[in-house]
Amino acid sequence: MLSFLSSLNPWLLAIGLNTVLLGIAFLLPKKLLTPAGYVHAWILGVLIWGCLGWRGYVVVMFYFLVGSGVTRIGKAQKEAEGIAEKRGGARGPENVWGSALTATICALGFWAIETLQISSFPATFLLLGYVASFATKLSDTSASEVGKAYGKRTFLITTLQPVARGTEGAVSLEGTLAGIVASVAIAVLGWGVGLIDEMGIILCIIAAFVATNLESVIGATLQSNFDWLTNEVVNILNTTIGAIVAILLAFAVSVSRSI
Repeated sequence: MLSFLSSLNPWLLAIGLNTVLLGIAFLLPKKLLTPAGYVHAWILGVLIWGCLGWRGYVVVMFYFLVGSGVTRIGKAQKEAEGIAEKRGGARGPENVWGSALTATICALGFWAIETLQISSFPATFLLLGYVASFATKLSDTSASEVGKAYGKRTFLITTLQPVARGTEGAVSLEGTLAGIVASVAIAVLGWGVGLIDEMGIILCIIAAFVATNLESVIGATLQSNFDWLTNEVVNILNTTIGAIVAILLAFAVSVSRSI
């Protein structure tokens, strides 16, 4: 079945598949996205399948489904405390691209290098960046949502002073462990579908841990000082850091192996 799908024009298949899924999503009683969010998710899905095929699509769908589920953990409690996601957790266009813009750029770069041969940059590094960006985002989402729901003791990452759950830049043991598990899940999935190798799993986990903690530092020190530094912009910075860290680590590994 997969070989048959691979033989079809990937862009036509991407349009058809995502149109069918969009129609199904609109019919479901529980909405995971806003109407505009679904349209932008359709664009994202077409780009990812067109550039990376079913392998890349599996990763983004896993992130979307698990990330949406994690957001609903302890929903009633978080709503009572005023720290739940807005719109009942339904994501809009800003959330779609805040989470997936970096991954989309990596996917487009990979397609351009492989198809148009516009650069000699190793395309496999961009596949690693793709997986690492989603590992980072799912790690961040899981750490935040689990921490807000179950964090027994939360600390500001810059001072380690106790703060209330839901505070920007707050971290907890429960949230941190959940974030690590989430990054492992995405990294292993990326390896399982053939986007990265075994070393890539380790690099993605390290990159996600570094980027998630740097995102907390940004939240604790900068976010409240700049109106333009919204959660979505911070998410783009977060996933970009994750992708770059993974690629730099892969470059360092490749250099060390060649010596």
